Amino acid sequence: MALYLTESDVRQVLTLQDALSAVEDAHRWHATGEAIDTPRARSRTPTSALHMLHGAVLPLGVIGYKSYTTSREAARFWVHLFDAATGRALAVLEADYLGMMRTGATGGLAARLLSNPASKVAGVFGAGWQAQSQIAALCAVREVDDIQVFARKRDKLDAFCSEQSARLDRKVRPAASAEEMVKSADIVVTITTASEPLFDGRWLKPGAHVTAAGSNALIRREIDETVIRRAAVVAVDSRATALRESGDLLPALEKGRLAEYGMIELGELLNGMRPGRQAEDHITLFESQGMAIQDLTLATRLLEKARMAGLGRELPY
Repeated sequence: MALYLTESDVRQVLTLQDALSAVEDAHRWHATGEAIDTPRARSRTPTSALHMLHGAVLPLGVIGYKSYTTSREAARFWVHLFDAATGRALAVLEADYLGMMRTGATGGLAARLLSNPASKVAGVFGAGWQAQSQIAALCAVREVDDIQVFARKRDKLDAFCSEQSARLDRKVRPAASAEEMVKSADIVVTITTASEPLFDGRWLKPGAHVTAAGSNALIRREIDETVIRRAAVVAVDSRATALRESGDLLPALEKGRLAEYGMIELGELLNGMRPGRQAEDHITLFESQGMAIQDLTLATRLLEKARMAGLGRELPY
């Protein structure tokens, strides 16, 4: 019987290490053709939208999709898993926490592959739900000991930094200004819904790494073209998805300042198919849009753990 896992079930079994391991597997398999990913499709109404990503992960024997709805009321997420051999339903998972953790883990994976191993200072734009896993994943892959956060609402920012400092046992503090934060950061993370660039690319110091994780629609933009021009490596989770919806990269692509195969996929870096950082002073950029195979790989791992823990309830199909 297929299993239904609630947010509470998922939280009981999902760890950051699960997410980091799952996204790495997904990208390795994508680069070798063992994982098939179809870019996001959206259906919109005047008051809401349905977003769907789907694919298959052949080494795990699963096929499936992630769907989510957005409206002024809320955003709601699910992952649906099926047996790739028979098409039988395996599970439905509520996927808000799952998605947040896999997005952060992907940023962490990119930082591990592209940032300077000696990175100590991180600057994060955004103090919302998604920023939590971005910071946690950074702490898991690099010995950062000073994490600065910049956000518009000071009261929310102070509370966020206090909570994350206690949770991670690291120094997480409000940034005095966006410029000061970027100029001092070895790693810069953007995880916002901004429609205009958040900082001047000239502020980046030599050797910095940037993970831009919020621009997964054409109306969103977190970095300027200076960042792209200065980057020795421009990495993406998937070229096909970046070409459809990266609000950060598409202006440079349209102007011929960036070529399609100038973008390197994470799986290509993992499998040694393309080079990453080549010098200590190189600036590197990772643009994160999200892929179904990341969700499917992590969901499969969680389903196995949930069954072992006796969690979830059976569905009548």
